[in-house]
Amino acid sequence: MDDPPAQALRRKRDSSMHAAVDLVKQGVAQAAISAGNTGAWMAISTFMLRTIPGIDRPAICAPLPNQRGGATYMLDLGANVDCKPQHLYQFALMGSALVASVEHLQTPAVGLLNIGEEEIKGNDTVKEAAVLLRAAHERGEIRFFGNVEGNDIFKGTVDVVVCDGFVGNVALKTSEGLAQMLGRSLKAEFERNLFTRVGALFALPAINGFRRRYDHRRYNGACLLGLNGLVVKSHGSADVYAFGRALDRAHDAVEAGVVAAIALRIAHHAAGSVPVRAVA
Repeated sequence: MDDPPAQALRRKRDSSMHAAVDLVKQGVAQAAISAGNTGAWMAISTFMLRTIPGIDRPAICAPLPNQRGGATYMLDLGANVDCKPQHLYQFALMGSALVASVEHLQTPAVGLLNIGEEEIKGNDTVKEAAVLLRAAHERGEIRFFGNVEGNDIFKGTVDVVVCDGFVGNVALKTSEGLAQMLGRSLKAEFERNLFTRVGALFALPAINGFRRRYDHRRYNGACLLGLNGLVVKSHGSADVYAFGRALDRAHDAVEAGVVAAIALRIAHHAAGSVPVRAVA
C-alpha cells in the first residue's frame, strides 16, 4: 500500500493488479476490482487500458445516499487533484452517461459543486467549467442544473455532482466518517441505561432502517470512468458485505454497458468542443 504508483506500474509487472487489468484488456474479464492502493490501481488501469478518445483523464465516480431515497453520483472522488475546466466538463459527460445507463434516467441533472449557487462565486476553474457546462446544456449534450453546494449532495438536488478530486475525496471521507459516528452514537445512547434500552425496542425497526439506508458499506465500489474497460475501486477497509457491494456495482455497470455508453456520448459530443479561450 505504500508503493508509489510509478513503482507499482513499472517494477511490479506480475502484481495481482496487473494480472486483473490485463484480463480486462484481453477481453477475458469484463471488469476488474481492487481494494488496494488507489494511485497504483489508477496508474496501472490507465496505462494498460488507455482512455477513451476525447477523454483526457479518467475519474472516480460513486453513489452517495440522498434524502429522496435514491443516490447522488459524484465525481471525481480522488483520481485528479488538479483539474482544468475541460476536465470537469468531461466528468459531467461521463457521469451523465453512467447514471443514464445504470439508473435508466434519460436526462440526468448535473450540478457543479461550488461554494454558492450564484454564477459569480467560485474560483476561476469552476467559473470557466460552468460556462462550458451551460454551453453543453444549450447544445443538448447534458442537462446542467447549475452550481450546487455540499448539502445538495445529500438532498438529491441533482443526479450527478461534478468536482475536482481533492474536493470530492474530502466530501466522500467526511460523509463516511459521519455515517460511522452516527451509528456508534446511536448504539451508545441506547445502551446507556434501562430506559433507553426499553425505548430502543420500540424504535428498533426505524433505527435499523436508518442504519441500513445510510450504511456507507452499501455504497462501496467506485467506477473509474473514461477507460477502454471497466475497473472498480473498493475501499481498502471493506469487509465482506462492502466488497460484495463493489462486486454488485461492477456487475450492474457491465450489464448496463457503461463503457460503451460513455464512448458513444463522447463520440457524439467531442470533449473540449467549446474552447476554454472563449470564456470571458
